[in-house]
Formats: sequence, C-alpha cells, structure tokens
Amino acid sequence: MTTAERETLETDVLIVGAGPAGLSCALRLTQLIKAHNETVEKGATSSGTSLSPENIYVLEKADEIGAHCLSGAVLDPRALRELIPDFETQAPLDTPVTADAVYFLTRENQFRLPVNPPFLRNHGNYIISLNRFVKWLGGLVEQAGVNIFAGFAGMEVLYRDGRVSGVRTDDKGIDRNGNPKSNFQPGYNLRAKVTVLAEGPRGSLTKQLIRFNDLDSGRNPQVYTVGVKELWDVPAARVRRGQVMHTAGWPLNSGQFGGGFIYAPSDTRLSVGLVAGIDYEDSRFDCHNAFLQVKTHPWMRSRLDGGQIVRYGAKRIPESGYFAIPKTAIDGALIIGDGAGFLNSQRLKGIHLAMKTGTSAAEAIYEALLASD
Repeated sequence: MTTAERETLETDVLIVGAGPAGLSCALRLTQLIKAHNETVEKGATSSGTSLSPENIYVLEKADEIGAHCLSGAVLDPRALRELIPDFETQAPLDTPVTADAVYFLTRENQFRLPVNPPFLRNHGNYIISLNRFVKWLGGLVEQAGVNIFAGFAGMEVLYRDGRVSGVRTDDKGIDRNGNPKSNFQPGYNLRAKVTVLAEGPRGSLTKQLIRFNDLDSGRNPQVYTVGVKELWDVPAARVRRGQVMHTAGWPLNSGQFGGGFIYAPSDTRLSVGLVAGIDYEDSRFDCHNAFLQVKTHPWMRSRLDGGQIVRYGAKRIPESGYFAIPKTAIDGALIIGDGAGFLNSQRLKGIHLAMKTGTSAAEAIYEALLASD
C-alpha cells in the first residue's frame, strides 16, 4: 500500500454512517447548536461561544444517502416524534399499520395464531420505505448546514495522545492488490474532537475500536441473524394497505430461530422477507435458499403470483440484546445504533432505538463541546 501524503481536515464532530442513527445524531446536534446560538445572540447565556453546524461532518460509504437502506420496514415513531414533533406532516410515511397477524407455517399449510403476542402488535406504528425515510432525514441535515461526504468509506480509526482523534478514509484508484493506478487519490485524515461510529452491525471501524480498546469485556457475545428481503409489485386485492404479517415455522427447523414477514405499504406493493439466525448447525443451510422456499408456500405464492420483484437486499441484524451491548463511549468516540447492538429482537424493531441513541449521543456531545471537555 502506498504511503502518499494525505490531506488532513479538522472538524468538531465526525459521524461515520448516514443511516437513521448517524443522521439523527447530526440533526439533533444542529437543533441544539441553533438554540444555543440564539441564546448567545440575546446575551442570555454565560457561555458566549457560538457553535457551527458546518463543523459537523457525516461520512457515508454509499454513493448517495439511503442507497444501503432497503425499502420496507415498520417504524415505531417514538424517537422520531421526540426529534421532529410534527413529523406526520413532513416524513415520507407510507401508511399506518392497520392490521396484524401471526402465522405458523408447515410445508403445505398455515395456521393463524388466535391472539397476537403483545410484542408483535404494531398499532401506532408506520410502514415506511427506509430508503426514502433516510433520504428525507439526510435532506434535513444538509439544510441545517452539515457537511455530508457520500462515497467515502472509513478505513482506519486515528488516535492522538491515547484518545480517538478521527478517521482515515479509503484510497481511491487502487487495484486488487492495493497498488495505485493512474487515477490514484489518497484518502483523507479527518480529525475531530468527537468521532461517532454509526456504521450498523459489524462495521469495520467499530470492530477496530471495540477490539483495540477491549470494549466488549464482560459483555455477552453478540448473536446475529441475516435478513433477506424483496420488494414486490403485485396485482390489486392481494393484500390491504397497512397489513403486517409475521410467520414462524417452515422452512426453519425447531433448532433454528427466525421467521418471515409481509408488510403492505400499499394495495399493490409488498415487502417480503425471511430472517434466520446464523448459528445454525446444518452446514447446508442457506438463508437465501430458505427464502426461495418460503416464496413457494401456497400461502405466500397466492400473494406473489403475477407480481414483479422491484428490489432485493439483505442485512445482518444484532439479536443479543442489552447484555451484549459493549461500552459505548471512550475518550474521543461514541458508538450508536446497530453498531452497538441497540435492537429489540423480540419486537423486531431497531430504527427507533438507532435514532434515540443518535439523539442521546448528540446531547452528550453538545454538553462536552460547551465545556471544552
């Protein structure tokens, strides 16, 4: 690998990852900064230092905001309501959840549970396109003056005098062996007073930070599932807008945990998927193949026949819960969202927890900046 001279950029706050957690952190920080600066102008605070949202950088490895967020999710709006009280007039919400159901599948039949478990009741939640939702959040962050750098991946955590001091971005124009090509451009050293890692599960920088600083000492090991998801356009009358259906059983065996889902953001669009734990003992098992099996089930096929796939994707999901969350703050850095394991696996909900950890991190950062701590 080349040792070319790298440009260094200095800022107050560097957020790595422009998902719900990272963007919520940036947006909440701008809200606090705006309120602070207004009190400074009025002379109503003893802290006369003005802060600037331009000193907040957001790093996103995708070429555009939301590109790594696949449409089709159920959102608990509590964290969004705290961040943007009038969100219902602004946010791209497809539909409120209107009906819940849970089914147990066998190879040929299905049995609906007579009562939905409380943790799978979604009254008051919304079916959303996570892609459009994140793009909308990103637009609000940019309007607030934050610098968003899309198309740049963080490659290395930087340290100075024993504390985290920023991130080095990836080199551009290198071949498969790491050698520079004719269009080579070295990555940047982004130095920050506070670095926030919002990369999602098993982010490369988060793994570096946790391993180097032993942040998971004494915590339970993290357990992951893989979720495979497709977005479908289907003929009308197959589903009703706002329906949420979950499945258990086939094709997973009794030794595996996981299940399927169907969300209906409209009368002609479905988000369908399967989640399976990756601790399976059968070396022949493959989550994608199991998802293909689910789509052949008569119950599922009756909803998909004549339809067309719009988009496909997969995601790793942290499932271990509270006692597997590592230490989330060290000198100069914070870990938020899925990267720290903030997900309620029983409810199958993580977006609101990612957003809440982002806003909580922003409030801690704001206090630290004011105190020069």
